[in-house]
This record gives sequence, C-alpha cells and structure tokens, in this order.
Amino acid sequence: MSTAPHVEFRVEPSGYRHWSLDVDGPVATLTMAVDEQGGLVPGYELKLNSYDLGVDIELYDAVQRLRFEHPGVRTVVVTSGKDKIFCAGANIRMLAASPHAWKVNFCKFTNETRNGIEDATANSGQTYLAAVNGTASGGGYELALACEHIMLVDDRSSAVSLPELPLLGVLPGTGGLTRVSDKRHVRRDRADYFSTKAEGLGGKKAVAWRLVDEAVPRTAWDETVARRAAELAARSSRPDDAEGIALTPLGKERTGTSITYRHVSAKLDRAAGAVEITIAGPDASPGDFRDAGFWTFAMTRELDDLILDLRTNELELGTWVFRTTGRAEHVLAHDRLLLDNAGDWLANEMLHYLKRTLKRLDVTSRSLIALIEPGGCFAGSLLEIALAADRTYQLEGVFEDVDPDADPATVTVDAMNLGPLPMSNGLTRLETRFLGDDGALAAVRDASGKPLEAGDAERLGLVTFAPDDIDWDEEVRIAIEERASFSPDALTGLEANYRFPGPETLETKIFGRLTAWQNWIFTRPNASGPDGALRRYGTGQRADFDRKRV
Repeated sequence: MSTAPHVEFRVEPSGYRHWSLDVDGPVATLTMAVDEQGGLVPGYELKLNSYDLGVDIELYDAVQRLRFEHPGVRTVVVTSGKDKIFCAGANIRMLAASPHAWKVNFCKFTNETRNGIEDATANSGQTYLAAVNGTASGGGYELALACEHIMLVDDRSSAVSLPELPLLGVLPGTGGLTRVSDKRHVRRDRADYFSTKAEGLGGKKAVAWRLVDEAVPRTAWDETVARRAAELAARSSRPDDAEGIALTPLGKERTGTSITYRHVSAKLDRAAGAVEITIAGPDASPGDFRDAGFWTFAMTRELDDLILDLRTNELELGTWVFRTTGRAEHVLAHDRLLLDNAGDWLANEMLHYLKRTLKRLDVTSRSLIALIEPGGCFAGSLLEIALAADRTYQLEGVFEDVDPDADPATVTVDAMNLGPLPMSNGLTRLETRFLGDDGALAAVRDASGKPLEAGDAERLGLVTFAPDDIDWDEEVRIAIEERASFSPDALTGLEANYRFPGPETLETKIFGRLTAWQNWIFTRPNASGPDGALRRYGTGQRADFDRKRV
C-alpha cells in the first residue's frame, strides 16, 4: 500500500460488506461481521473483525442513516456477528503498509465517527449500547468506549484491551486512552497498567476498574442485552410516529481538476497547491425543511463529502480558499427556519449535522482562507466558514473594472453564530475568536443582524484584512503562494495550536494528541521503521527499539 488508493465516501446499506443494520421498533442493532477479503486495497486480510477505512466508512454511513432515516430508533446496539471476537481493532498489516498520511487521516476519520456516535447519544435521543460479545482490542475497544453503556460477556476469555504500546510501539488509542481517563474516569495508575497489559482485563475486574459497565454471563447474555436496550430506549424523547428523511444518493462529478455538486464546487489548482471552493447559497426563501433537498441539509452533505474527499485524496493541495455566492437574506431565512423549529427532531438533526461538519473542517490539516467578495453570502451559517478560516479577506468597495454598480461585500452575524454551532472546545467560533476580550465579543453581538461592509467588519475584528480592488488580487496571490512555500508539517502544527484556544475537552484532547503525539510516533523507526513494532508484528520477531527517550 505504498501508494494510497482513491477513496469514495459515498456508500449505502445495499453495498455494505462489513455491517448489517436491523431495526426492530425503538431498538436498532448494528452488527459487525467484517469480510476478511473486503479490504479497501489488496495486501491484507481483515481477520478477527479488524477494520480498515472502508469498514469505518460504512459505520459512519449507518450512524448517519440511523439519525435521519429512523427517527423511531431510541437505542442502537453495536455488536459482533463473529464468535468470541467483538473487534480486534485497526488491521495491523494495513497500518504497517500504509503511508504516514494515510495512517493519520484514518485515525482522524475513525475518531470523528466515534464522536458522531457520542453526539447521537447526547443530542439525538439515540443511545448507543456496546454489546461486547467477545474480545475487544485497541480500536475495537475504542468503538465500545464511544457507546454510552458497555456490556462485556463474562466467559473467562473475553476481555477489553488497549495493546498498542506493548504490541505495536504506538500510542494506545488517541481516542481510546483519552476516553478511558476523561470519559470513564479510570484512575491514572490503573490506566497505566491496563495500557501496558496486552491481554487486557475482563469480568469483574473490568467492571471494578470502570473499563466496562457490566459483565454478563453468556447464559443470560441475549436476555440482558435486550432488557438493557429497552431500558435505555424508555429514557428517550425521540418521536414515536415521525417519518424519516432519506439520504438519497449524492450527486457528484469528479475530474482531475474539479469536484462538483449542486451547491458546492471545488477547483483543484495543482500548480498553486490550492483548492478554490465555492458554496452557493439558496436561490430562494426556504420551503419545507422536511425535504432531502432543503438547502442547509443538501449543502451540508456535499460539504461533508468534499472535506473527506480532499482530505484523503488530495494531500498536496494544502490551502483551501473559500468563496460564497448568493443572497445573504436567503441563507439567514433558512437558518431562522431551523432555529425556530429546533424542538423538531429533524431540524435538530440538521443543526447537529452542520455542527459536526464544521468541526470536521476545524480539525482538517489544511490552511483555510476565506475571500469575501461582492455577490457572496457569508452570513449566519455560511459565516461560520469564514470564522473557521485561518485568515479572511473582505473586499473594501467593489471591483470597479468588473461591476462598479455591484453592492459591496458584506458579512452578517446572526443567531446561528451565537450558540448552536460550537467548536470542539465547546465555544462558538466567535467566542473562540475573541477569547479573553469580552468587549469585542459584545460589540459583535450588538451588530448582529446588520450587513457589515469591510471597514466595519475589520473594525469589529471579523476579518483579517480589507484590501481595495487595486490591492486585492496581489494580496490574495501572495497569501496563497506564501502558504505553499512553507513546511506542511510546520503549518499543521501551527494551525492545530491556535485553532482551539480556551477550554480543553475530550474532543480537543483527542485531535490534539492525534496531531502531535500520534503523528510523531507514527514517523519514528520504533513504530514504522523496517525493524519497528508495526513491521515486526506477527513475524515472531521482537521489534528492535532505539532505547533513547526523547
């Protein structure tokens, strides 16, 4: 796997190779039965319910469909379809053969999917229950950790473990170890022992150490899982009689130089190492949000897919330049419709999906630049794109040689920017932008609802620079060319450091550790070298470690 394949993230249940989804009233069951010969690329077998990116793409799709297509589902049971094995985690031979960037992007997507499971439990009334009916190792245990309640079969052989350190020489789960300590509150000394014991722990000790919630004898397994699923379902406020919304196939055209959807398009400029992304706002006032074509929902699906496509398949396009087209009032009207109906299960799902997609943009290792020009609609939900950017440029005035009669470029802060779409740090992008400056944040809130031209937006701190049309092309060109001249590694570290000031959360720790520690460990010979633990795994030979601690 020296050369990573082109990856497509659009899947549907009829094409699943590794998961099955069964719905029985308020309880859905997601069963993992990985096709050993179904790896995304040749060169490894997915034995013991181990997984690669293809397995996780299906899981992400299933989680999304449960939220949108099955409003009556209140509990989701995640279990294994294989005897005595829940999940052996990420496939080791896949990791050993993968390029470095593939490893890191794989870990990032996996964690985002786990975060989505937790988000469904917290915000959608769909509680996830891990029915661990066999051993769960590494990423397999991380999957269980993402669930609200973990049941482990007590059969004297099944256990949970994070064996990455003793077996593979890598960090024991950027998401796993963080969830063990921060979510399940396992004591530090116990976490240390657990993460160095390759065989893990099972039975009563796993319960006593808070690694699982209960250990159940195999003779009582099916009955207890069903009872617990029913108990969790009874707590949910999910509607009984609502009709779901179908995740219809996503229209997409991809060439070597462009990716095009209905509302989102991208031009791939390989010479500049950049992508020019344009998001088209709605062309009219909103209709019924209970429609798959509702602009906010359709646009979010397209942006989500584009982020994943570019992040995985276009590693050398390191700068993403965002523009918008359309009328701000239409964007704001769509926002208001969702916010006014936030108590409706579907409007709630759409808001949280937009939130998760913007979070995916935040943690993407690409330089983000927003260009605010006449004819654009950086307002409300689309203003979040500009607020997520590392740098923003808003044109002062108009392009005199193009359309001297055009309305000047504006940005509009509205209710969508003031709470519904928090970042991973738990703060809005405005709160993050003005961290420690309550006066500046208050001034922006006071300007809510007003279209702000460049001078006012710059004065309020909403944009970085406000060039006029004489300087615009040159300043934008220099910014993009300068970004392409810097070290991509240094830029990744730079951006990961300043994007998430303020409170530390489970999510910021996961992605911070992934960007820093796991990124670094994956490049070290002790893990990935010819004599490293990933390469030596399964050969019967011990890894040859450089013993210097750095």
